[in-house]
Amino acid sequence: MAEPSGNKRKNNGLEIEKNNPDALGTEEEQKRLVAQVHRAQKLESIGRLAGGIAHDFNNMLSIINGYAEIVLEELDPTEEMAHRVQEILDAGRRSAGLVRQLLAFARQQHVQPVLMDINRTVDATTRMLQRLIGEDIDLEWRPGSNLMQVAIDPGQVDQILANLAVNARDAIRDVGKMTIETENVVIDDDDCRNEDFRPGLYIRLSVSDNGCGIDPESLGRIFDPFYTTKPRDQGTGLGLSTVYGIVRQNNGWITVYSEPGSGTTFRVYLPAVPGPEGHFADENVPEPVPRGSEKLLVVEDDPQLLELFKKRLESLGYSVVSASCPEAAIEAAAQHGGKFDLLITDVIMPGMNGRDLANRLCGLYPGFETLYMSGYTADAISRHGILEPGVAFIGKPFSTIDMARKIREILTAS
Repeated sequence: MAEPSGNKRKNNGLEIEKNNPDALGTEEEQKRLVAQVHRAQKLESIGRLAGGIAHDFNNMLSIINGYAEIVLEELDPTEEMAHRVQEILDAGRRSAGLVRQLLAFARQQHVQPVLMDINRTVDATTRMLQRLIGEDIDLEWRPGSNLMQVAIDPGQVDQILANLAVNARDAIRDVGKMTIETENVVIDDDDCRNEDFRPGLYIRLSVSDNGCGIDPESLGRIFDPFYTTKPRDQGTGLGLSTVYGIVRQNNGWITVYSEPGSGTTFRVYLPAVPGPEGHFADENVPEPVPRGSEKLLVVEDDPQLLELFKKRLESLGYSVVSASCPEAAIEAAAQHGGKFDLLITDVIMPGMNGRDLANRLCGLYPGFETLYMSGYTADAISRHGILEPGVAFIGKPFSTIDMARKIREILTAS
């Protein structure tokens, strides 16, 4: 059979130059690359499955957390029952965090940087990390004091820690120790001479282990995509390259120090955001829930969620018109003469998606804003043109205060 034109042959999705030993190297190297592509395809399939499960689970968590909030508000904080309901709410929020971590692994989490205390995120993640690395490895967490804030998506912090923890686990034979540390650091011009740094204030997140270490040859390639020192049926070679990509995306740097037989230390530097007037922000001070009196049209195809959203928004002072499907929303808008200030709609619904509904209503009744919400992942809803710059979006499950802030942000800007 004749070879394809261009003197190339296709092999499981890879184009391999024939009679060109420099293209992909040896036959063994070609097989290794094909196996890596197959593993990447499996990861993609797992990610799609995770996205579908996340949608249903996030909807259920929205109901659980939402009604727990309502009950908690109606109870005296000193009652034993209030403590029990708070435990339910805390468990629901931890479950939402777990879904976020799983989606981060699948690379389907919509990146939403927020100003945060990284100590709180790391502290909440250590429980998951201990299960990930196993009981034979001692996990020590050393939080720095008076940390400045950073602007990063919390899911990306989870992903950085999970990938570095897996690396530490695999480097430790039998029993061992892994240490996570944070601290404020100042990078000056002298520090930038031999590193790819910019001077400024940073938060340093360090992950160390006392494992087997990394040999000098591998040390220069560990952040390369698909590069792995693990056996063929273990590891994808994507973990550290993903960490590197996340860090660089957030204008940070990552360094690694290792000696064979003496362990490894990864240091992640993220730009710090000092609090106002040099003070550190206090996240423990509760903020009042923003209220309003505008008219909202809420569209959600899950009847339990629709009822919950209506109750919560009315409790904040809003006038709410609810609809269980796009067709009902169009009819409701007509009945009210299109006089509403904000459309809050689910993204993916039977018959018509949220973006098409917004376009339809905007053509009939110009002048209102739109807030999209979804329990689907960014990967799924981006196919419907929703997650583009300037589009207001909130992911389920969200708390009452998160929704209230988002609504005021949109209506105030308009």
